[in-house]
Amino acid sequence: MRIAFMGTPDFAVPTLEALVAAGHDVAAVYTQPPRPAGRGKAPQKSPVQLRAEALGIAVRSPGTLRDAEAQAAFAALDLDVAAVAAYGLILPQPVLDAPRHGCLNVHGSLLPRWRGAAPVQRAILAGDEETGLTIMQMEKGLDTGPMLLKRATPIGAKTAGDLTAELAAMGAAMMIEVLADLPAFTPVIQPEGATHAAKVDKAEARLDFSQSAEQVERQIRAFTPAPGAWFEVGGERIRVLSADVLRRRPEPGLSEAMREPPALRPAPEYGVVLDDQLAISCGTGAIRPTRVQRAGKSAMATGELLRGFTIPAGTRLA
Repeated sequence: MRIAFMGTPDFAVPTLEALVAAGHDVAAVYTQPPRPAGRGKAPQKSPVQLRAEALGIAVRSPGTLRDAEAQAAFAALDLDVAAVAAYGLILPQPVLDAPRHGCLNVHGSLLPRWRGAAPVQRAILAGDEETGLTIMQMEKGLDTGPMLLKRATPIGAKTAGDLTAELAAMGAAMMIEVLADLPAFTPVIQPEGATHAAKVDKAEARLDFSQSAEQVERQIRAFTPAPGAWFEVGGERIRVLSADVLRRRPEPGLSEAMREPPALRPAPEYGVVLDDQLAISCGTGAIRPTRVQRAGKSAMATGELLRGFTIPAGTRLA
C-alpha cells in the first residue's frame, strides 16, 4: 500500500520500521519540527525524523496542517492510507479524508479508556490492572473513532518507560496485521465510559506523601523515566526511580526490605524519614526508595546514596 507515516517520539519508531520491513510504499514521513532541547537548547530532530532519514524516506515537518497549502501537499501524495502514531498535531478533516482508506491511529490504551495525550501514565496512576493497544480509524474527535483491533497487556510493576516500549512494539505488529487485510477488519464504535488522559504536568512529578504508599509507588512508576518523580531534602531534588511499598505488618515470605520498620509503629505524619534506610511515611503505609538519582549524577542504589548523603530518621521531606 502507498502510505504516509505520521509520528514524532520513540513510541512511533517501531511502527515506521515495521511498515518499511513489510514492504509498504512509505511515500513520506510527517513529524513535528525540530524543538530546542538539551543544555544548549539547540533544535533537535524528532526520533521519527532521525529514523526516517536513516531509511532514506522524505520527511515533512509542517508546523500546522490547517492551511490549504499543507493540505494540498498531503492530498497530492495520492495515498491508500495514513498510519499515525503519537504525531502530536491535530489532523483537520481534509487531511483525514485525503487517503482512500482514511487515517489509522496507533493508540496506547484500551479505548475508550484513556483517550488523550498520556494514556500510559494515567493507566498506571489509576491503578489499572491492564492496559493495551488500539488501532482505530481517526475522525475529528480526540481518539473517538471506531476501533479496528484491540489487545490487552497486564501492567503489573511496569514503569511508564517499560510499558511504552511494550505498547510501541505491540502497535507496530498490530498496524501491520490490519494493513495486511484491511477489508477484514470491521470498525467497531467505541462504547460509552470514556476517560481522559490529560497531558502530564511536570508539577505532578513531585511526590505526594499524603497519598497511600501504593499510590506514591504508582506515581514513581508513572513518571519513570520522564519527567521523573522526586522529593526535596536540604534544598536538593532527589529523583526516585523505583521503590518498595512497606507493609503495615510483617507477612510470611516477604523480604527483609519489605518488612515494617520499627519506627512505623505508630505511624508518624506523612513525608517523614522513618529509619536509616530511607523508609518514608505516607498517608497510609510507607515506601522505601530502592533506586534514586541526585541532580547531575548517575542513578544509584539508595544505599549508595546514603553512604555519601545522610538523610537521618526524623527528617521531613519537602
